[in-house]
Formats: sequence, structure tokens, C-alpha cells
Amino acid sequence: MNKRFLLLRFRKAAYALRGGFLVRPMMIALVLGLAGGVLSSLEEWEPALHGWVPETLFPSDQDPQVAQTILSTIATSIMTVVSIVFAILLMTLTLASTQFSPRILVSFVRDRTTQWTLGMFLGTFCYCIATLPAVRSLPHAFVPVATVTGAMLLAPLCVGWLIYFINHISQAISVNQIVDRIASETERVIDELMTERRSPYPMPEVLPSGQAEPAFPIVNRQSGYIRFVDIDALCALAKAYHITVRLERRVGHFVPAGIPLLSISRRDRVSGDRELDLLGTIDIGPTRTLLQDVEFGIIQIVDIALRAISPAVNDPSTAISCVDQLSRILILWVARVPPQRFCYDPPHVLRVVMPWISFDGLLDTAFEQIRHYAVTDAAVSLRLLRALDDIASTTEEAPIHQAILRLAARVMADCTGRLHADDLIKLQWRLASIKSRIAVSAVTPS
Repeated sequence: MNKRFLLLRFRKAAYALRGGFLVRPMMIALVLGLAGGVLSSLEEWEPALHGWVPETLFPSDQDPQVAQTILSTIATSIMTVVSIVFAILLMTLTLASTQFSPRILVSFVRDRTTQWTLGMFLGTFCYCIATLPAVRSLPHAFVPVATVTGAMLLAPLCVGWLIYFINHISQAISVNQIVDRIASETERVIDELMTERRSPYPMPEVLPSGQAEPAFPIVNRQSGYIRFVDIDALCALAKAYHITVRLERRVGHFVPAGIPLLSISRRDRVSGDRELDLLGTIDIGPTRTLLQDVEFGIIQIVDIALRAISPAVNDPSTAISCVDQLSRILILWVARVPPQRFCYDPPHVLRVVMPWISFDGLLDTAFEQIRHYAVTDAAVSLRLLRALDDIASTTEEAPIHQAILRLAARVMADCTGRLHADDLIKLQWRLASIKSRIAVSAVTPS
């Protein structure tokens, strides 16, 4: 079981490496720092390396003071630029947090260009510092020409990277770029979580029968949000203990300490250590992540839309962009087979009952608040109905159609009496289009 515990920790570390603001820049800085130290040592052992550098590029190969001046000047300048980069980042994060939503800061922290920028500058500084001790006048003069030349090449590279970074940041704070990035990350979660494409005529899910209902609770030991569940490990443990396990809260839910998190079918087969093994398959932390939480990506986009349609901002164009991206996510969701709620091992022996958010839940999360606050905005309400029409056009499933039709009817009912007659006519046309599409789908022979 320790192996599965380590695999869970490795997955968390990989997610932190992909999205952490500290790990990648630190690794780049360490690599370049080691490169400076190792190259300068190699040059001392192999003086022939000096001949690789043209004399026109480094004519003063016998003067240690020139090399020291070059290295110290580059290191000092780089640290000045690093302070400027940090100031730009802080300004960008503050602007994004106040104008859009604090929840989207995670997307800026995960931005690889920002991480590489900090890594390049800090790495160049470490490279110069690691090379400086090798430059000396006593007991005999030594200048690591090739290593110092490498620092001279890194300096203009950092200047060019700084220009690229400023251009990247100017584009990254664009709301369309922000929403598109969040939608793309959410789609990647769906791709990892729901790998199979949905059939036009899916088979109904078979509910377990004749199984012992999990009734003995295992309480949570740590308050926080459920960020990831290792379903394979949980199923393997349930098989090894000959029990059935039900997760009481789904991914994305907050679970206080002391609240039942799991229920098991046999208390006598689960001791204290086995309880810890079962709880160890669930990652709980202070914030939600996009490891398995599709709803969290949707919430980030909804937050931006709600800020945009608030009276203080009054930016319906941004809200419309958010609605477009939300429809893109939901279209991908309905095209895939939903995550399995029941894990069997061996076949017909229920081991794990895993709750997942339904399409109705995702639809409400995506559009319900926007519908409520956009009742006096014809443009946003029209785009809501068009998004619902687009989603309905990609599936033939009656439950999904009915959920879409109910939401569309609520949009129309709430706007009635609040919008101009001409706008209401446009909304009625959109609603009629949705009803017509669903009616045609209902009578289409299978």
C-alpha cells in the first residue's frame, strides 16, 4: 500500500511541477548554476578549450580583471532586471485579481512563459556567480574564456527574452486570452477523466443490486477540498479488504475534519491502519485544483462573466465571450462517456461507489448565475440561448435536451417584462429554435 501512497504523492508533485511558481524556475537556476561551475572546472583541466572561442569575441583572455568585471556586471544587471520582472508580475496578478477574479490567479502562476522567464534570469545570475571563483590572478592567472563567453551569450539572450516576456504579459492580461486558457485547461481535465466518446444511443447505466450497502462511516482527518481521488488504489484496497466503499463527497467539495468522508460495508474488516490506507487515496487541500475538478474551471469563467455584467463594470462583451467558452466545455462534456460511478472487481462485485457531478449540475453551474444577473441584458441573454442551442445540436439524449429546454424557458421567463419588446421577439425566436431542434430529435427514429 505504501507504493500506491507514493504514486499518489508523485502525481501531486507532478501537478505542482507543471503549475508551481517555484519549482521550474528553481530547477532552471540550479541547472545553469551547475553548468557555470562545471564548465569553469573543465576549462582548468583542459586548457585546449580556450581555442574554441574566437579571439575577436574575447581578446583579453589573459586578464582576470576583465573577466571579473564582465561576470559581476552581468550578475548585477540581471538582478536588477529580475526585480523589474517581479514588479511586472505583481502588477499583473493584482490587476487580474481585482478586475476578473481571485480564482484565476492559479492560471497565471501555471503560465510556463513566466516560469521560464524567472528561471532564465535567475539561472544567468547563478551561472555568473558560480563562474566568478574560478577567475583568479594568484598563484597564477586563469581565465575560463569559454565559460565567460557563455555568460556573454546569456546576457543578450536574457534581453531578448525580456522583450518577449513583456509582449506575452500584455497579451496574457487580455480577458479573451485568460478565458481561453482556463477553458483549454478544463478541456484537458475532461480528456483525462472521460476518455471514451459517447455513443449516439448510450446504454443505460446498470445499477448494482444485491450488494451490501455501505453504512459504517470513516471520518475525515483533515479539513479541505477534495482535489483528487485515486480510484484504482481505492478499488484495490476495497478488494483486498473484501468490502464495498462509498465516497460521501465528490471531487471539489469541502469536507471539514470529523465529517464522514467514506462509508464501508463491513466495520470488522477495517482497522485503524486500514482506515488510514483508505483515506490516503484521497488528496485533500486548502484550495481546489484542476486535477479532476471540471467544475472548478467552469466556476473561474463564471466569476469573470459575473464581474463583467455587474453594474460597476458593465462589460457585456466579456460576458458573451465567457458564455461562448462555457458552451465549448459543455459540448465536449456531452460528447464523452460520463465517469464511472461504480467500480467492480471482480465483475459483478461492487467495490467503490464514486459520486461525480452530473450534466445538470454542470449546466446549472455554468449558466444559472449568469442567467439570473443578465435578465436586463438582451445581448447576454441572446447568447445564452444560442449557447444552449449549440449544446442541444451536438447530442440526441433526451435527459440532456430536457435540462437545456428547462434552462432556456427560465431565461425567457425572467427576461419577460424586463426587456424591450423587440428584444423579447429575438429571444422567442431563439427559444423556438431550441424547441424545434429538440422536437425533431425526439421524433428521429433510432
